[in-house]
Amino acid sequence: MTKTVAIVTGASQGIGRATAVRLARDFSALVLVARNRAKLEDTAAAVKAAGSELLVIDADLAEPAAAANVVERTLSAFGRIDALVNIAGAVPGVDVFQMTDEQWHAGLELKLHAARRLTVRAWDALRVSQGAVVFMSGNAAAIPRAGAAAVGAINACIEALAKAFAERGIVDDVQVNCVSPGAIMTDRRTAMLQRAAEAKQIDIEDAKQGFLRQAGIARFGTAEEIADVVAFAVSPAAHWMTGTVLRMDGGEVRSV
Repeated sequence: MTKTVAIVTGASQGIGRATAVRLARDFSALVLVARNRAKLEDTAAAVKAAGSELLVIDADLAEPAAAANVVERTLSAFGRIDALVNIAGAVPGVDVFQMTDEQWHAGLELKLHAARRLTVRAWDALRVSQGAVVFMSGNAAAIPRAGAAAVGAINACIEALAKAFAERGIVDDVQVNCVSPGAIMTDRRTAMLQRAAEAKQIDIEDAKQGFLRQAGIARFGTAEEIADVVAFAVSPAAHWMTGTVLRMDGGEVRSV
């Protein structure tokens, strides 16, 4: 049986962790990449339980040399790359008039440029395997707000970047898509809601319900639901789908 290998960045927590655990059912080997080694090991234990081989790489993908290191170690360990899932990167939700150049730079380096560099480095191996790439954006690309300007701007850049890679992928037989989650209940989301509750001097449950009303959705999504979408996007069943933004947001974005 041919070994199949997937790289998942941001695999230490949230959607990245859920995606790694989900893909362990479909790939015989996974490469888990994130900065926090302790949290990566926790993900690794869950992936091992699902029966997949592992390579754990604690690296800061904002460093330009990290992409080459991840690809080289992956090929050295497993000899191929069948899927690359770019999830790493949390952009601070800071007002457009308050966000510093340093914060803009950090957000762009980790979420946009890290994914770009890793995709470029992995491309030759993905061509050989006729593999798949998934980028991760978010609803803010479609509904940017002044209070979190970089989130929307960088996510919009990621969607454009995915489409650019997809155009080249049509020629090279590499499938490229982008997944756009809505409001997912992760530790990061919980912390954001807690800060909002404290600022408004309300209970966190009231903050949650207020957000849901404002967004016009019935509930928050789960990381596992997004992981299922990613699993489909890198599966043989989706091979003819490319250059697409797959939105799962409970209906928050009012467009088709």
